[in-house]
Amino acid sequence: MKTVAIIPARMGSSRFAGKPLFDILGRPMIEHVWLRTKMCKILDEVWVATPDKEIFDVIEKLGGKAIMTRPDHVMAMDRLAEANETINADIVVNVQGDEPMIYPEMIEAITKPMQEDESYACGTLVAKIIDQSEVEDRNRVKVVRDLKGDALFYSRETIPSKAKSKEPIDYYKMVCVYPLRKQSLKDFTEWGMSPLETIESVDLLRFLEHGRKVKVVETTQQTFNVDTKEDLVRVVELMKHDPLYKTYA
Repeated sequence: MKTVAIIPARMGSSRFAGKPLFDILGRPMIEHVWLRTKMCKILDEVWVATPDKEIFDVIEKLGGKAIMTRPDHVMAMDRLAEANETINADIVVNVQGDEPMIYPEMIEAITKPMQEDESYACGTLVAKIIDQSEVEDRNRVKVVRDLKGDALFYSRETIPSKAKSKEPIDYYKMVCVYPLRKQSLKDFTEWGMSPLETIESVDLLRFLEHGRKVKVVETTQQTFNVDTKEDLVRVVELMKHDPLYKTYA
């Protein structure tokens, strides 16, 4: 079973243009993501999919695998689907290009269950929110699970509601690492955007709205995605003390 990570990255982010190449301790952000993803031992290959020659050239110069994709994709999943037409992996692991502090153990934790149980269309990693400011932050996608632990809903709003709860609530955020089966990725692009996906701006809702099961695995490792320049400043400071960074610095 060919298992490949594809890192979608583009310069034209609506929230933070050019962020894949912003400097973090002397390396562009996309290089950190690529290096750390390559450390995951269950992956056969790691690719970067991009519509931008600047990003393509950075990865090629590092000796990595990069593939040019169309510039008109709205969703990262569509970019993955186009790339996988050439790569032809059985399981595609989407590792977002704005997760410079991703750990290889996190990728393995959510990918292994997908290799072992074919009933899941997709998998998603979640982490308990420690910083309470993230509960209200719309840049952080919150996740709730059903009684079996599978994905029930995703939202940028605060879910579940804390208005009527008498007990403290643990909130979980989506960590943007998720494996998909080849057919699931193909189905995703053919369905087109679904109503709740459009409202919430969370692409994995497309699977739930079509009745597909999404596996959820909780990680205790903390990672921080970069959606704003403020996020970048925070990550730079955290990276200075990150043990994995020290292995390739």
